[in-house]
Amino acid sequence: MKNYTITVNGTAYDVTVEENGAGAAPAAAPKVAPKAAPAAAPKAAAPATGAGSIRVEAGAAGKVFKIDAQVGQSVKKGDPVVTIEAMKMEIPVVAPSDGVVASIDVAVGDACEAGGLLATLK
Repeated sequence: MKNYTITVNGTAYDVTVEENGAGAAPAAAPKVAPKAAPAAAPKAAAPATGAGSIRVEAGAAGKVFKIDAQVGQSVKKGDPVVTIEAMKMEIPVVAPSDGVVASIDVAVGDACEAGGLLATLK
């Protein structure tokens, strides 16, 4: 078997091709698995009324997997606010300081960029 990375229209795919004897064509179509889907542009979410000044930002590009905190909930430094999924790993995004959740600026399933605003605290 041989592994290749092929890029089509900006999307990278890992492709595995199996050989069946010397010079023979592959017995089946190559298995194609998307390496990483391109991140969609983040939604321009308007902050909720009374949005806080402390930003909770994504540490990596990914997809919002779960909202761990609710607007109005008190959180301590290090408490999870949002969980994102990146490279098949769930990554909790934690509160940078003690506070109260002022806004949640994403929804489950939204794509996010590294440094993108996920929530605010006050």
